[in-house]
Amino acid sequence: MKLTTLSSGLRVASRQMPGIETAAVGLYAETGSRYEAAPLNGIAHLFEHMVFKGAGGRSARDISEAIEDVGGDLNASTDRETTNFTASVMAEHIPLGVEMIADLVQRPHFNAGELEREKDVVLQELGEARDTPNDIIFDDLQSAAFAEQALGRSVLGTEESIEAIQVDDLEAWRSSHYRAGSLTLVAAGKVDHDRLVDLAEKHFADLTAGSSDTPDPARFTGGDRVGRTSSDQAHLALGFGAPGQTHEDYYAARLFSDAVGGGMSSRLFQQLREERGLAYSVYSMLQPWADTGLFSIYAATARRQSAAAAQLIEEILADAAETITERELQRVRTQARAGLLMSLESPWGQAHYVARQIQTYGRLVEPAEVIADVDKVDLDRIRAAGRAMLSGPRARATIGFPAVRAA
Repeated sequence: MKLTTLSSGLRVASRQMPGIETAAVGLYAETGSRYEAAPLNGIAHLFEHMVFKGAGGRSARDISEAIEDVGGDLNASTDRETTNFTASVMAEHIPLGVEMIADLVQRPHFNAGELEREKDVVLQELGEARDTPNDIIFDDLQSAAFAEQALGRSVLGTEESIEAIQVDDLEAWRSSHYRAGSLTLVAAGKVDHDRLVDLAEKHFADLTAGSSDTPDPARFTGGDRVGRTSSDQAHLALGFGAPGQTHEDYYAARLFSDAVGGGMSSRLFQQLREERGLAYSVYSMLQPWADTGLFSIYAATARRQSAAAAQLIEEILADAAETITERELQRVRTQARAGLLMSLESPWGQAHYVARQIQTYGRLVEPAEVIADVDKVDLDRIRAAGRAMLSGPRARATIGFPAVRAA
């Protein structure tokens, strides 16, 4: 891996992969819904949509045709802490990918009429999410876990906040959140680092220097959210405060989550589904952010079995924090190593990995270092991490049965 920081503050990183004829190119911005003020909730996501309506010298149709004419793909995504703009191309078309991404973030065509049409699209996306219980329940859980905070708000926003956003707001968002010091250009695959640096200097010359403001620290509050969405099943999500990505206990907490509900051999899957038949879908996961994390458990069950399922989940969690075995630890360690190494076998996996490491640690962290940190987790540490998460306040979201029945 190679990393160069331009005089503007833009970081340029690459990972060459021998035997690959393609490349993944992405601009990763340290901004997302966590950076939004409440009245403009959803602007990070709407901005990501709007730049594809025309940028630089290209219309929306021109953008689509230019990338697809060379067999490539251009896309973007927004989450709570990051927004990324990405291109998959044959290696010889890396210059086009960089040029198009640069146009999207520096020279978008923000038109009031297009904005109103795209608002309708985002509102349809929001409506679709609300019609999907096993999707919207995680927004409900997030709002319970981090009540009245930006981290607790939906990435998509609300009907009221989306309607309030105007062209001037998008322009202000771009100028304040797409500054050179908060951006990383990454390419992986068949890529020459020096050539990538030259392209970055050429196409990102208009970036404003400096960095985005740091979001407010998050505070896990806990609480209940009872969804009123019609559902044939009962849906339950539990959440607990967890270590952030850079915390010394992060990997221990992540391995605890994996042992509890990370796969078909996990305790939740085996006991809740295989032995008792109480749920078709059940799992746990740990979502890390810069300064905090969320350990969550999700289950979908028949309404008549919801109380029994909720009670068994509580028992499994409490027992796991005291009795996780060496065999379970070895299994989830091996799964973590395999998952990391398998994800790095594609240009996209490499590009995302490099960007994540730079944004989290400010440097290139080799996979071997991550594996070494995972290997350091012993039985005492994984159990202690589980006890620490479960001993704090909890968040709970339900759809299909009263919250009190999930206790």
